[in-house]
Amino acid sequence: MKDEQLKQEVKEFWNKNVCGTFLSNKEKFTIEYFEEIEKKRYEIHPEVFSFAQFTRFYGKKILEVGVGAGTDFIQWVRAGCKAYGIDFAPEAIEHLRRRLELYGLKAEEVKVADAENLDYPDNFFDLVYSFGVIHHTPNTIKALEEIIRVLKPGGLAKIMIYNRRSLLAFFFWIKYALLKFKPWKSISWVLWNHMESKGTKAYTIKEIKSVLSNYYQIENLKIGTIYTYYDKLQRFNWVMRKIASVITSLIGRERIGWFLTIEFNKKSNN
Repeated sequence: MKDEQLKQEVKEFWNKNVCGTFLSNKEKFTIEYFEEIEKKRYEIHPEVFSFAQFTRFYGKKILEVGVGAGTDFIQWVRAGCKAYGIDFAPEAIEHLRRRLELYGLKAEEVKVADAENLDYPDNFFDLVYSFGVIHHTPNTIKALEEIIRVLKPGGLAKIMIYNRRSLLAFFFWIKYALLKFKPWKSISWVLWNHMESKGTKAYTIKEIKSVLSNYYQIENLKIGTIYTYYDKLQRFNWVMRKIASVITSLIGRERIGWFLTIEFNKKSNN
């Protein structure tokens, strides 16, 4: 499948399934709708706060790549950041605009845009944040390069992508390969075809280190994983949750979390 065709499929999927909106059954665009999305997101993902550290960037110029329903984005605005937000799905931007208006908040800019081709000049942002987004775009490496390009010297990137060597990825392989009598299918194939939008990718820590080693502009690289609600198989029955607990106790949770986090600075010109 060609990249542009895949990209269109990704856009259509997320336009119909704006990230986070499944968390609420309230009337769309009401304050109750947005409040429920926010409450449930952070109940499921309390780790977002320690990773993003919203309040540490007061007055800084930040870009969020992939805003979804805007739940994280409004935290940047509330924290006093000069916040810019983009998403490939027009419906996501509509959610964010409605949300900002409803709460009486103002951002610097929100618009539909492509993570692989950011419409911003070089060295523009103090922080670029992207949580669970760029593994969906066909050319994830190009999106990473764009993040590096638009960062100011000394600027910080905070990115989350999916971890292929995670407990959740393994259970997806069991469900969609082993139990479908296709044990020869890889985890990558399973995630590409069955995880959210078509073409979803996941990476290993080693792969990301190898990719980023090619970019002389970055320093202070930190890569890790976060053991999440998903790795505990909380959406499954008690038997599955118990199996997940046993495997985790045997392997340890340090490197098997579904969320693979990446942080780095762009080198200063000094």
